[in-house]
Amino acid sequence: MSAWVLPDHIADVLPSEARHIEELRRELLDTARGYGYELVMPPLLEHLESLLSGTGEALDLQTFKLVDQLSGRTMGLRADTTPQVARIDAHLLNRQSVTRLCYCGPVVHTRPDRPHATREPLQFGAEIYGHAGLEADTEVLLLALDCLRASGLSQGAIVDLADARIVRSLFAGVPADAALLGRVHAALVAKDASELRALTRDFPLAAREGLLALVQLYGDAAVLDEAARVLPPSPEVRAALADLKQLGGRIEGAQISFDLSDLRGYAYYSGMRFGIYVDGAADALVRGGRYDEVGAVFGRNRPAVGFSLDLRELVGVLPTRPLRAAIRAPWSDAAGLRAAIAALRAQGETVVCVLPGHDSEIDEFQCDRELVEHAGQWNVQAI
Repeated sequence: MSAWVLPDHIADVLPSEARHIEELRRELLDTARGYGYELVMPPLLEHLESLLSGTGEALDLQTFKLVDQLSGRTMGLRADTTPQVARIDAHLLNRQSVTRLCYCGPVVHTRPDRPHATREPLQFGAEIYGHAGLEADTEVLLLALDCLRASGLSQGAIVDLADARIVRSLFAGVPADAALLGRVHAALVAKDASELRALTRDFPLAAREGLLALVQLYGDAAVLDEAARVLPPSPEVRAALADLKQLGGRIEGAQISFDLSDLRGYAYYSGMRFGIYVDGAADALVRGGRYDEVGAVFGRNRPAVGFSLDLRELVGVLPTRPLRAAIRAPWSDAAGLRAAIAALRAQGETVVCVLPGHDSEIDEFQCDRELVEHAGQWNVQAI
């Protein structure tokens, strides 16, 4: 095998895409800063027990492990940044007030989470700690939509809402082990009623009928009224449905739908969860929700809600951005030319100096102007 061949689902990012990704990174971080979110930069690797505390089996399977040559302890490359941000909130900041944090950096997966996906996403995310009300849920959703608008996706977004408390309530008191519950969750996500019927044959009748009803509970706001009619009337279910209705009414500029059997990340979320879908993306482009227990293993069980997206996936559904045209300049040690180039670059212009002997080569920056000398002065003129 050639030494330059990269592993499966790992790829270089070439100049035009890298430039687009970097522009998006800045735009999304600026959007989050406009809401009051502070940037944090967790390390790419940590001791495994810290990295995976409280995250469940799914993240464990997605995490690369290695041995630290200094301590001999097992370390992991992060597969998700949220647990690290929860650790920062709990131990390094340790604030009593509401804390808003954002981040953007690579994560690494042992396998792609869907066909054709990268194993090295560039994850952007934002999280609020310390507020349990719908106000925080609403802010996170509005920020996620504003981030998509900042990227150029201003039309056609679909926000799909669900709530982990509904299934949690239906499972209450059900005598089933973790393996069986995992299969039930998978059947719900796939909306496989026949498989679900077989798996729940020994469940209490109310739980079984409620789980089977979830398979059909997806669509517009009328779904919430139907859910109130057919699901067991527990306080937790009623609260979840009321919150979903209120939250859906607060979101503008996007189509709202509900899918009460969508439980992807069920081990993670404790309440409202959402996915945002756009044309061109194979799956939800943004995922998020409420995960109040995320900081418990770090000694601070604070309310938490947030979202994340992959910038590399986001770039894949956006039209290519045109290059900002540059200025071509000759290569010279002349002080006047050097001063003119420095002044233009200080103004934010891109000035490409043509090295001797390379005048006829392809212009990657599509220069539309050039620096020319006239009467001892260097001026910019159109090509």
